[in-house]
Amino acid sequence: MRPLGICLAGPTASGKSALALQLADMLREVVELEFVSVDSAQVYRGMDIGTAKPDAAERARVPHHLIDILDPEQAYSAAQFVRDATAAAEAIRARGRLPLLVGGTMLYFKALRDGLDAMPAADATVRTQIDARAATEGWPALHAELQRVDPATAARLAPNDAQRIQRALEVWEVSGKPLSSFHLRDAAPADDGRWPLIALEPASRPWLHERIAMRFDAMLDAGLLEEVRALRQRPGLSAQMPSMRCVGYRQAWTALDAGRLDGLREAGIAATRQLAKRQLTWLRSMAGRESLAADAPDAVQRLMDAVQRRLG
Repeated sequence: MRPLGICLAGPTASGKSALALQLADMLREVVELEFVSVDSAQVYRGMDIGTAKPDAAERARVPHHLIDILDPEQAYSAAQFVRDATAAAEAIRARGRLPLLVGGTMLYFKALRDGLDAMPAADATVRTQIDARAATEGWPALHAELQRVDPATAARLAPNDAQRIQRALEVWEVSGKPLSSFHLRDAAPADDGRWPLIALEPASRPWLHERIAMRFDAMLDAGLLEEVRALRQRPGLSAQMPSMRCVGYRQAWTALDAGRLDGLREAGIAATRQLAKRQLTWLRSMAGRESLAADAPDAVQRLMDAVQRRLG
């Protein structure tokens, strides 16, 4: 079966975008690629620096999809991503090109490949109760509670990931079932040939940590704080919204609230390392993935070989 699209996943700062662009150049005589972003932050307009969004030249080099489709006051879900990514991939294939789905939002990859059950609707009363508890007990305490009722979900969430802890506890309260159980039990196998997954997994943790630090420094130099200051002027935007809980933005917003910027670099790098660790945990749980060392000197050649094998 010819794949519906190739998935290229990896932790932040692992070089996904650069490798994808090189791959597109190398395969151009065989097949034209178009990219579908699998990134829960790049969907937002006005969030360019802190998301490492591709610039105009990169977008002109290869068409990109699912970037700048929402304002940061809006929410976006895995179910919406599956709908949008599927439609984008269908349109790309209709043009005779190959969709390459590139990013690090592992929940989106899992939802696309495995499917999702119908989730319980949001319950404002339950959310208010959870928020009230968090105000007195703190999110780490609620994370500990989530560990007891839904250890699979708790394992991939940071103790202060308020948005996702809130949703997981809400699902438990409303349905009596853990969030992790809401995947289709009759979904197609994770690697049935439709959405093959190539995972960029660095062999060297110090290599990834160095790249994370360099990347965050580059964001600060490029004006991350100025970007967040501009976002803070939007009347409908707050620190509690999903867009502002993204790594980098959350730390910058907190630093600006406190009026102290001296610890921002360390906080941002630490949070990004934690994100990368969670992303790798997700990746390693995904069945059927083909793992490639992102830090290998011939990583792009290995990637091209892997894609060509999938294309037959």
